[in-house]
Amino acid sequence: MKSFFHLIARHRVLASSLFLMVFPFIMPYEALAINILIFGLFAMGFNLLFGYMGLLSFGHAAFLGIGSYLTGISIVHYSLPWGTAILVGVIGAAIGGLIMGFLAIRTRGIYFSMVTLALGQIVFYGFYKAESLTGGENGLRGVRVDSFNILGIPVDFLNPLVKYYIILFFVVIAIWLISRILNSPLGAVMEAIRENEKRAAACGFDVTRTKLLVFVLSAAICGLAGSLRALHLSIVPIDSLHYLQSGQAVMMSILGGMGTFFGPFFGAAVMLYLEDVVTTFTRHWMAVIGLVFMFFVLFFPKGIWGTILSKLNMNQDTK
Repeated sequence: MKSFFHLIARHRVLASSLFLMVFPFIMPYEALAINILIFGLFAMGFNLLFGYMGLLSFGHAAFLGIGSYLTGISIVHYSLPWGTAILVGVIGAAIGGLIMGFLAIRTRGIYFSMVTLALGQIVFYGFYKAESLTGGENGLRGVRVDSFNILGIPVDFLNPLVKYYIILFFVVIAIWLISRILNSPLGAVMEAIRENEKRAAACGFDVTRTKLLVFVLSAAICGLAGSLRALHLSIVPIDSLHYLQSGQAVMMSILGGMGTFFGPFFGAAVMLYLEDVVTTFTRHWMAVIGLVFMFFVLFFPKGIWGTILSKLNMNQDTK
């Protein structure tokens, strides 16, 4: 069993791709699988900053929303191709991350979290008030992807299974990018800063620049998740920017195992699947999810994937 997990860890991008290719067939319906795919990516982007750098941001909903809105605006108001619109959303989120990160990394601890929360709320109200572009409280509607051809083969984006695999293509690229970051010298510096920031600085690493770079990369990945969500829903609800979305990213990362590669995706899958099941029985689903979250925090403090690795005595390199 341990050798099996080592094999997965060594080929984690391939393992992720193969699993996600069959994932919609083990879910009750494709829409749930797509939702997990998107929020799993959102949580992985957030975990890059939170789990690997130790910086807790409560403003990452801003990047999910920026990606969603800029992609939606590009399609609805400027009739850009959906691929170009995704790129606009990712670049916009990265720029937002650069601005927010530049302001936030000057602080530490709870002050960093509060600054990101405040800046996230500024972004929320900015998009909320720009009603002519964003639709205000009603959200942005009409984000449609027309049928297109790939190598002469017609593709219907309205088909849920087709939509899943198109979104999966972008998610796999992001997973590969995250894996490359973590396996690079930057990944080692990130963990050094997380463990002891002063010692990392004493070793000659540029702590401030590293924090800002990781903040921007994290924002861009979350922006990609937002862009894909806009295409999936065909609308951009205003709650894409709400701080509760940031809270979801925190919960998913902790539930799955922060600072682990697969953990955030596990957390997103468990949380969204439970939400889907519980809502069929009671309207008080948030209370049930809260109790489940408390249970895991108390008895599995390392998260689902983190606990599995801990039981197998696998080291940091295999996470």
